[in-house]
Amino acid sequence: MDEPRRTKGEGMATQIEGRVLRRGEYRYEMHRREACWHAGVPNRYPEVIVLANNEDDVVAAVRLAREERRQIAVRSGGHSWSGSHLRDGTVLIDLSSLRHVTLDRETMTGTAQPGIKGSELNTMLAKAGLFFPTGHCTGVSIGGYLLQGGFAWAGRDYGPACMSVTGIDVVTAAGERIHADETQHADLFWAARGAGPGFFAVVTGFSVKLYPRRPVTMNSGYFWPASAAPDVYRFVHEIGRQTPTEINLMCHRDPLTEGEPLIALNATAFTDAEEEAREQLSIYESCPARARVLGTRLNVVTDTTILSRVGTDPHYDETKRYLADNMWTHASFDDLWPNFEEMLGTWPPAPSHMVVFNWGGYAGEPERPSMAYSVEDELYYGLYAAWADRADDPRYTRWVTDHMRAWEPYASGMQLADENLVNRPYRFVTDENLRRLDDIRARWDPDEVFVSWLGRPEP
Repeated sequence: MDEPRRTKGEGMATQIEGRVLRRGEYRYEMHRREACWHAGVPNRYPEVIVLANNEDDVVAAVRLAREERRQIAVRSGGHSWSGSHLRDGTVLIDLSSLRHVTLDRETMTGTAQPGIKGSELNTMLAKAGLFFPTGHCTGVSIGGYLLQGGFAWAGRDYGPACMSVTGIDVVTAAGERIHADETQHADLFWAARGAGPGFFAVVTGFSVKLYPRRPVTMNSGYFWPASAAPDVYRFVHEIGRQTPTEINLMCHRDPLTEGEPLIALNATAFTDAEEEAREQLSIYESCPARARVLGTRLNVVTDTTILSRVGTDPHYDETKRYLADNMWTHASFDDLWPNFEEMLGTWPPAPSHMVVFNWGGYAGEPERPSMAYSVEDELYYGLYAAWADRADDPRYTRWVTDHMRAWEPYASGMQLADENLVNRPYRFVTDENLRRLDDIRARWDPDEVFVSWLGRPEP
């Protein structure tokens, strides 16, 4: 650990235990690049990077920013496709070293700091027979994940993960440490559950509700050539709401189809008994494209750690440049097919992919509380282009953005986790909630110390 250092502002000395790197200093550029998980690091340059060791460092970093009249951006794990936390001239507060977790099995509650990865939290909970709706990708830390909503394993049963957050410890724009929940500073707590990178304070800890872990996680997989896409996708649109299983329908180039797009349908059941899981998964045998399947992997007892490692992670290569975009929809697949058919003929290189999840409208989903998070729908479509050469940036940016824009007439909004707001500003909370977020920001951050979203929809 570095010795405590005194970082000079314009009028006072600010003590920060962690490292403080100013633009142009040795290792600044290394940490700036490491702040974005993939190779497509945007050309945006914070003036100062603070690698916080503890909450006191966060307070000191906020005061440093105010003294130097700089805005603040926050990074927990850096798994932002757009690198939203990298902003010119800011103080970037890096929370990746804040990783403390507590679990209380008797009260089914816990606390977690923002730098802990969801996969690490999941491993801790599994050993205790507990569950929290963590994300699908191994590398995602919980800070940004929970602030933007939290698109989770078993999310149809538990809702977005932010619904299981019961309180937050924050450092405000004034540099004060406070706790916010339903009974104290409730407006700040309301905003934290859904504001994502537009949140106007630094969350240093989450209080969370935990659940008993279901005994059985069972997965089935089916794999088709792209020619089967209309039948497979139409089937998923038809059954998505009614099945209790979680659907992960992916299109990507694959050796099984000699590098052409492959359609991979994975379904996961979370149950109390294997017989119940097999019964839930049996619906996929009725897919109209069943006879044309290239291969299957049926009724495999597994866990979410394995599913993330073998099903999700291979599509995220940190050596590649990425652009993501997404939409919520309840449209008929026949409306979406013309654009999708055109996409199939121009699919980018692996590991580019499109994923579809079933989400809303399920009879067993929990009632949503009042919170900033407010846009979701029956199905989620996420589009992810990956490439190696910087010279191809305009080509693949247009490919993703233009195809998602073509689907806007059939979309109800987008989620902040995989946003493309810098290229395609689009609705991510309701208009009413966006106005309320602006009002709350005006109270808690009147000087606009914290950066907001990279883009926002027209009113």
